[in-house]
Amino acid sequence: MSVKTHRQAVQGLLPALTPVRFVTEDGSPVKESADYAEPSAELLREAYRRMVLGRRFDTQATMLTKQGRLAVYPSSRGQEACQIAGVLALREDDWLFPTYRDSTALVTRGVDPVEVLTLLRGDWHCGYDPAATRTAPQCTPLATQLPHASGLAHALRSRGGDAVVMAFVGDGGTSEGDFHEALNFAAVFKAPVVFFVQNNKYAISVPLARQTAAPALAYKGVGYGVRSEQVDGNDLVAVLSVLTAAVEHARTGHGPFLVEAHTYRMDPHTNADDAGRYRDDAEVERWQGADPLARLETYLRGRDLLTDEDVASAREAAEAFAADLRTRMNLDPELDPLELFDHVYAEPTPQLREQRQMLAAELQAEKG
Repeated sequence: MSVKTHRQAVQGLLPALTPVRFVTEDGSPVKESADYAEPSAELLREAYRRMVLGRRFDTQATMLTKQGRLAVYPSSRGQEACQIAGVLALREDDWLFPTYRDSTALVTRGVDPVEVLTLLRGDWHCGYDPAATRTAPQCTPLATQLPHASGLAHALRSRGGDAVVMAFVGDGGTSEGDFHEALNFAAVFKAPVVFFVQNNKYAISVPLARQTAAPALAYKGVGYGVRSEQVDGNDLVAVLSVLTAAVEHARTGHGPFLVEAHTYRMDPHTNADDAGRYRDDAEVERWQGADPLARLETYLRGRDLLTDEDVASAREAAEAFAADLRTRMNLDPELDPLELFDHVYAEPTPQLREQRQMLAAELQAEKG
């Protein structure tokens, strides 16, 4: 390969020097991107409705934790543009691989919110059917879902279809070996997978500067031959535009795509976290000025795509959604202790059968 050809190949992988942006923090439009098309007006209106509902769901889930109905809840407040855009860029037959923080994305995907919160209530590891929803179980260990996503994408391509896999991961997950192995595998086999990094600046309490010296996490894809991009993660218009292009890149046989979204987690890591120990109020306040929901609403109003009636309707629907979730989550779940032995192996071992029989006998004895 000549030096010129080599440079052209590398240039085709590099992300933009600054994150792609369509809308400023105050909701004003910026110069149109030459590389990415703005989503349709109707899709942006739908995204706004989903963001209002997602924000209300997140607030309600946080309250359920305080009321003892959830064991833990990792809020995604401030990251809604990433969560909603990631789902809206997919088709129904595409697959989504979420992390533990992506509950809002699952709700946007159409998964029953009670089933979404089952993991966080402690009933089941996964409360929904992954095959039916084409959504993998939410992954708590960092980045372990990424090799699975690459493998499934490779399998889908081998079968001859054009379905795509999108795998969410946080900035902390990019420090794990699984992240690098997944990118390398996907690149070598040209698997149709989009790796979507939600860089919210902290891996729990570890700031990004303590994780990497790279100018941006998006550059990590270049070494594996993966097309990469970085985007303003609080600008839904830009995130949806870039992810739509990334999905199309993967769907049309060009292999994986890595997108880094620069965003911010406004709430603590979970309800058990004291975020004041590692970040100050001034930092949080600065990022609240870039709130993705307020930014999108201002932008759509400025383009006469959103009216007062639209805003009221979206908020009313979100309140009804939250009320229904509250009612259903306040019902005690019906638990069967014998389910402990279900789905451990395709064919239960003799030891599991014995243990199941012992527990069944103890439960029967308690009933008298």
